[in-house]
Amino acid sequence: MAYEMRAEYDAEDGAVRHWHMVEDGGVRALCGRDLDPGAPTQSADAWGSEAAEPFCHSCGALYLRQVP
Repeated sequence: MAYEMRAEYDAEDGAVRHWHMVEDGGVRALCGRDLDPGAPTQSADAWGSEAAEPFCHSCGALYLRQVP
């Protein structure tokens, strides 16, 4: 299965609150949160890098269980 990261924004200041892992093209994060379909995405290859911070800890744990 292919994955990508999708942003969740803070409603007050518009900053990225967390990056979540979703199935490629999806809007439901591995942690169960429904995300804005128009939110920016980035490749799952960025996971673990500075570009992916701040990352959802729950998504990270679940993603590690998904990848071979």
